[in-house]
Amino acid sequence: MAFLLFQLNTLRSRLLLLVMLAIAPIAIMTFINGARERAHAVEVAEDNLQRLTNLAAANEAQSLAGARQILRDLASIPDLMGDQAHCSRLLANIQRLNPDYVNFGLIQLNGDVTCSAVPSKTPVNLADRSHFRRAVHLRRFVAGGYIFGRVIQKHTVNLTYPVLDEDQRVKAVVFAALDLTRLDRFVADIQLSPGSLLLTADSEGKIISRKPNPEQWFGKQVSPEMRNAMAAEPGKPVMLVGPDGVERLHRFARVGNNGLSDYTVTIGIPLSEITANARHDQTLDLLALAATIGLALLAAWFVGDVLVLRRVKRLANTANSIASGTLEARSGIVYGKEEISELARALDAMAEALQEKELQHLKAERQLREADRRKDEFLAMLAHELRNPLAPISAGAQLLQSGHATEAAVQRTAGIIVRQVHHMTRLVDDLLDVSRVTRGLVTLTRVPLDVARIVADAVEQAEPLLKSREHRFDVELPPFPLVVTGDHKRLVQVLVNVLNNAAKYTPAGGAIKLSARAEGSNVKLIVSDNGIGMSPELRSHVFELFAQADRNSDRSQGGLGLGLALVKSLVELHGGAVAVESEGEQKGSTFTITLPAAPQHQPVSNARPAAAAKPARKMQVLVVDDNVDAAQTLQLLLEAGGHHVCVAHSALKALELAQSQSPELCLLDIGLPDINGYDLARGLRALPQTERATLVAVTGYGRREDREQARAAGFDHYFVKPVNVDALTALIAGLPSTNGAP
Repeated sequence: MAFLLFQLNTLRSRLLLLVMLAIAPIAIMTFINGARERAHAVEVAEDNLQRLTNLAAANEAQSLAGARQILRDLASIPDLMGDQAHCSRLLANIQRLNPDYVNFGLIQLNGDVTCSAVPSKTPVNLADRSHFRRAVHLRRFVAGGYIFGRVIQKHTVNLTYPVLDEDQRVKAVVFAALDLTRLDRFVADIQLSPGSLLLTADSEGKIISRKPNPEQWFGKQVSPEMRNAMAAEPGKPVMLVGPDGVERLHRFARVGNNGLSDYTVTIGIPLSEITANARHDQTLDLLALAATIGLALLAAWFVGDVLVLRRVKRLANTANSIASGTLEARSGIVYGKEEISELARALDAMAEALQEKELQHLKAERQLREADRRKDEFLAMLAHELRNPLAPISAGAQLLQSGHATEAAVQRTAGIIVRQVHHMTRLVDDLLDVSRVTRGLVTLTRVPLDVARIVADAVEQAEPLLKSREHRFDVELPPFPLVVTGDHKRLVQVLVNVLNNAAKYTPAGGAIKLSARAEGSNVKLIVSDNGIGMSPELRSHVFELFAQADRNSDRSQGGLGLGLALVKSLVELHGGAVAVESEGEQKGSTFTITLPAAPQHQPVSNARPAAAAKPARKMQVLVVDDNVDAAQTLQLLLEAGGHHVCVAHSALKALELAQSQSPELCLLDIGLPDINGYDLARGLRALPQTERATLVAVTGYGRREDREQARAAGFDHYFVKPVNVDALTALIAGLPSTNGAP
């Protein structure tokens, strides 16, 4: 076997080498993973150890904070500086109520202890104690270092607090001697792994609490390495070897903050305890690796050349064919349950998947080309559709500017401009509607609706285009009412788009028919025409964005290819479906809209009561718009109605005019150069001259959130540019007077 390992001229020896090479990364990763697991165990231990250390420090800080409060209360007692006997009795009572403390006392500025809870047989002077001197110097609470009490003969730390006079000068210092065995109560409750260490040291590195064996360590100095670690960054983990020779992971935490103390708490856990589980798991992994290597070598040794070689060569040939681009190549191996059969199956599946992906790639490439072509057509179409209304608008504006037009020509030109602006507005609205629908931002108001009312409103909107094309138009409705549940405005929009589509693609003088009927639990709206019809290719994507039939000079009103896509989305939002049928080009088309029928109860009426006509009232109006032409046009329109109009092109100028002119009506743009329209509205509401004025937003922003923001800013009404002049005139006519005028 060893000879074969060196003579790599047989498949068997090569299989052995292959097994060894295949196992080598696993072996390496086993060692790496073992190291990672140990490192991870150390990281987890560091985090847990820091939390435990912080908890121990917080508990000791709580004890010190309680001592500080007791001393602060003592320092505020007036009788403390009086009779010594009375003072000693008072401190003795306080000591009995606080058994954690072994003594309380009062130190004069010369260091003499003049009264104490524990009486002393000889005079005591603490002038040499650093905690006393620091309390006098710093004039605040000071937690001193380790002290073995001269009077009480116990391990303590002295906590001091200055007594101040009315001028905030120190006149004495009160102290409390905290029994270190009491400070260790929390330490005794902490469950640590065997060999772990918990201790607290003062600023000089003397131990004031420890687990285990606290009594043996009180007042002893920590090692220089430990003291250096305590002086470093508190949250930094450190590996230290203790006096017992055990290497431990230590974390540190300061006891309190804001000068509460100079104590440092540390907890150390033996490194061997931290990595014990990781070492155990790595040992098991190594045993499993050894077993795997042994079994793999045996399998490679006993696999014969005859059982493997020919099939491997066939697989290699198949792979080479696939690599050369022959994706139809297959291994031809009969699939069994052994590994080579699985490899053959996988290779054949890969070839099949690559072949399928290649077909998908070619299909996607064709779709991208088609989408790019339709995008280019849409952009050209959009430019054409926008230039169409711009041409008569430009010509009409030049005619009006010339000053040579007759009154009849002026009226006719104005009508042309209004119609073309409405046409451009509809184009922009279609784009916005498609955007809102595709992003799921359309909210439907669902109520029972009479289909006849929907049909009537849709016909009313589509009738001008039908008449202009001289179509013969018929409507056929059943004698009984049809009711659906939906949004009246959106369903009218759906039907108008289908009717307009039929009118645009039906030659002049053609026939269009709209019928409605009940069919099972559905209501069907059918629009048929004898227009240009559709090819099978066009029918397959007629409801997609930007899809259109071929355009020519006779179909110059073809639109943007958005209407039917919008129809499909809105109908599906209502739970319905839309379909189209056509026998071919020049054979007409039939669109069928299917909607779920609603129970036969009274539908909601969409008829609006006629508003009572009001005589026009002359008003003081403020127009604010940074677009000079837009502001002047609106000014001319309002002045033609007899109103007095002042114009501002910035918010600051508008506020000045508002104070001098006191307008009753303010028409405000939102996107102003200095202050936006929302802040301007708030400013106008704050002025006494305009606090009751009517504020109307006139802006190009038309989103729902824009309207809500305007309402919150104080606007009363909202118009999207271009302004509907009839609606604005009706609004002004219905406004109440803000100054008492009729």
